[in-house]
Amino acid sequence: MPQAHGSAEPPAWSGRHELVIGDVRDADLLARLLPGVDAVCHQSAMVGHGVDPGDAPEYASHNDYGTAVLLAAMYRARIDRLVLAGSMVVYGEGRYECPAHGVVRPAPRRPEQIAAGQFEPPCPECGRPLADLLVPEDAPLDPRSTYAATKLAQEHLATAWARQTGGTVWSLRYHNVYGPRMPRDTPYAGVASIFRSALTRGEAPRVLEDGCQRRDFVHVTDVAMANLLALEAACGGSAGTGALEAVNVCSGQPHTVGELATTLAAAMGGPEPVVVGGARPADVRHVVADPAKALELLGFRAAKSFEDGVAAFATDELREPATVKG
Repeated sequence: MPQAHGSAEPPAWSGRHELVIGDVRDADLLARLLPGVDAVCHQSAMVGHGVDPGDAPEYASHNDYGTAVLLAAMYRARIDRLVLAGSMVVYGEGRYECPAHGVVRPAPRRPEQIAAGQFEPPCPECGRPLADLLVPEDAPLDPRSTYAATKLAQEHLATAWARQTGGTVWSLRYHNVYGPRMPRDTPYAGVASIFRSALTRGEAPRVLEDGCQRRDFVHVTDVAMANLLALEAACGGSAGTGALEAVNVCSGQPHTVGELATTLAAAMGGPEPVVVGGARPADVRHVVADPAKALELLGFRAAKSFEDGVAAFATDELREPATVKG
């Protein structure tokens, strides 16, 4: 869709497969394309924080209605294997431990805390500082943005479909994906693309909070490999048929947002990042993934290091500015 992915034609396509530009919500198109297909790899989504809550109908239409149309078409075409592009945003905040109360779930940060520079969520029981931990797939799910809510709804729709049809679903919960052909100059892009776009304009990347929020940045080539492994894996993983199996797709090498901005600025020879404080309403502090389940079930281990990936991203081609509805 143009708001998220731009409106230019894709690069020239060669090979033995047909490239079709279409809308996942187009049931007639899916009815033509799906017969004879063994498995579907569903990557279509409207992504990112967006502009404001007025985006909600677009998110729900593209992400959830589109997924429902696809699942119905798969049922009619008797396809029972789905690989879904999931997301770490379904977790909300990451996993935290209090020295006195063990693993706890902090409440959403209040605007007055952010304004005062109090970015770390405290223990909800005693107010002590918390240590952030790796987030496993069985962590409580707590989406905190419209996009996150629609990504969790995709998993629920796919789970219901699997139970009703005996099909199998791998939900690959991508962490912060970056790499070539990310969209540029759009509020729907990820933080890596936003920093890269600023540096291309000769501007300093603007880093929210204090820059110490931790994320797992995973290169798109590793994400592609995870999809291939899921398509080739035994149906259903440990969950078996008629179920959804979720796995984190991450690098296993967490870094701060400030590190990303600094490393990318140095690679591009651009101005040093500026830490501006503040946070977007749906932002969370730390989300650091546990890669163990993806390794166990899929044999997936990220190959691209943060240093090599960011160095390449400094010169990777980005997509043209998206057309955003005003």
